[in-house]
Amino acid sequence: MSAASSDVLALTCELIGRASVTPQDLGCQDLIAQRLQRAGFACEHLRYGDVDNLWATHGAGEGPTLVLLGHTDVVPSGPADSWASDPFRPEIRDGVLYGRGAADMKGSVAAFVVALERFAARHPGHRGRVALLLTSDEEGDAIDGVRKVAETFRARGERIDWCVTGEPSSTRTLGDLLRVGRRGTLSATLSVIGVQGHVAYPDKARNPIHQAMPALSELAARSWDQGYETFPPTTLQISNIHAGTGANNVIPGELQVLFNLRYNPNWDAQRLERECERVLQAHGLEYRLQWFRGGEPFYTPEGPLRAAAREVLGRFAGAAPEESTGGGTSDARFIAPLGAHCIEIGPVNASIHKVDENVSVADLEALPELYLALIERLLVENG
Repeated sequence: MSAASSDVLALTCELIGRASVTPQDLGCQDLIAQRLQRAGFACEHLRYGDVDNLWATHGAGEGPTLVLLGHTDVVPSGPADSWASDPFRPEIRDGVLYGRGAADMKGSVAAFVVALERFAARHPGHRGRVALLLTSDEEGDAIDGVRKVAETFRARGERIDWCVTGEPSSTRTLGDLLRVGRRGTLSATLSVIGVQGHVAYPDKARNPIHQAMPALSELAARSWDQGYETFPPTTLQISNIHAGTGANNVIPGELQVLFNLRYNPNWDAQRLERECERVLQAHGLEYRLQWFRGGEPFYTPEGPLRAAAREVLGRFAGAAPEESTGGGTSDARFIAPLGAHCIEIGPVNASIHKVDENVSVADLEALPELYLALIERLLVENG
């Protein structure tokens, strides 16, 4: 790396060089806290279990609180020899930075830090508060990360008005998509109980596969709704089915099924659970069912946050962004229930979680100014 490297590029490379596979942070947040403290931020470390969380704030005057939300953990790289270069040794080739986390999301985190430093220096007496919230538990179980931080914030009355998540949301060019909501996610582990026996004597057994098939077919074929605003319809997907002893002459005694629902604001987790159990009961199944609520859907209506983001992204991308509620989930699902309006803006997502994950150096170097422009629009120009 040359001495002429940009601040955001240098910080991104330093973060990539720390192999912070979830839920590890490996000092990323300490590094960031030291920088932000020098810029005048108050930093609070919130550690729950094996997870590190950082809450850094600047400003205490009257006005709204704007939070930049990100994560310092990454997914595993897989076999290092599948990569063109070491996944945890950042390398630039033909104007592209390669390394695990380059796009998801150490590039955005570095851009947040640089944007916040510049904002604090330029507007030391700004209205309201600007904050950075980081976790090392976004790519993993998401139990002791932002979910737990949100519980702490709720208990102590922490107010958040606006939240910008730096997840890689762009599709082809930086700023071409503005995420204004996300679907909820609800996962289930279903065990259907039968009676094991010999296939030649089915009258002396109870086949849980045969019993479960009509119920599973009904759940999979169901049209749950027609969508909501810009959200697609709710869907249920069966992701795994397992039964049997390995022998073809044994009726199994139990069937295990994993399925997941991605749902829009027409539903909440409790209602979906009741509907699924109603179907299972209607088919007379003996079963055990464990639910995991991954997060409720959220949707940010028209208002100052969407308007500011639309204007800033249009300026950077050269055209108005697509406004979408697609994709998977993000930690914004834990912040929205606090009453915050949430959006997601980040780099191109084509390579995330893949071998040779990468981000354009030009896009990376544009990100701090994009985030800075958005912060200024919300906390300075609208003041």
